Amino acid sequence: MPELPEVEVVRAGVEPAVTGAVVAGIEIFDERSLRRHDATAGSFGDLLVGRRILGAVRRGKFLWLPLDSGRALVIHLGMSGQVLLRSPGQTDDRHLRIRLAVEHTESDSPGPRELWLNFVDQRVFGSMSVDSMHPTSDGFAAGYSGRGEGEWTGLLPSQVSHIARDPLDPAFSDDLFRAGLRRKKTGIKRALLDQTLISGIGNIYADEALFAARLHYEQPTASLDGAQGDALLLALRSILHRALVEGGTSFDAQYVNVNGQSGYFAHSLEVYGRQGKPCSRCGAILVRQTFMNRGSHFCPACQVVDGAPVCDSATRFQAPS
Repeated sequence: MPELPEVEVVRAGVEPAVTGAVVAGIEIFDERSLRRHDATAGSFGDLLVGRRILGAVRRGKFLWLPLDSGRALVIHLGMSGQVLLRSPGQTDDRHLRIRLAVEHTESDSPGPRELWLNFVDQRVFGSMSVDSMHPTSDGFAAGYSGRGEGEWTGLLPSQVSHIARDPLDPAFSDDLFRAGLRRKKTGIKRALLDQTLISGIGNIYADEALFAARLHYEQPTASLDGAQGDALLLALRSILHRALVEGGTSFDAQYVNVNGQSGYFAHSLEVYGRQGKPCSRCGAILVRQTFMNRGSHFCPACQVVDGAPVCDSATRFQAPS
């Protein structure tokens, strides 16, 4: 499924196009994509039509568009969800589930005056919903937004309240993350996939970060020392920043940006999907092992549980600017 870089690429594409625009109309082609919408608060269309979009915010893999009603349109991409910006009258995208028609009413608004925001989802695991908003528990901005202005920046949709901050969030606490790791009694990869501890990390970037930090995916979290925790956080941030620059990771047509273009970070992956190929660090053959109904990719020489790595060359990270 899309991870932090892919969702951030979508957020960055949506934000300038819809900020300040009014939702003029809604078309629902598949009710399954409203499974997370609480109809007792009002119908999806009634809560959206006529409302002005104030921005676009992301926390981990969740994206939401704050509204002038004090609510938010929450978008979860699931396994194959896409948010595509289209001109009115364009041919419908395949697997189109929901369409929002939005209009800029201000004469000085950038971009087209009218556009369609299409929610496309082949496997129908993603969703759109209108949700209530509540103040963040720590008092900081709820998530990342390129236009952090207004009271809405400190409000979090109720569906996202259990989601931890992600490592690119300015309010992310390294100390809280390390303390959370120490309390866990599990392997490090399971901890990285726990969105209540750290958000935005999925299978791809967990494998890549663990390789960069020379940690085996089954290494117990309680056994990590301070240096290993620091190396892991530095690796996570470095890899996520690089993936953002390259537009995310696309293996097929299911992940694209708002213009339908694929990301190309797949060409920079060190271990994910490279089983059977030599490790770029030591030359050992990379392997894939079954893990949580998916796979873990790693180097059996560089990443050893409770042991020193075989290869001697140090992995060096460049901190993101």
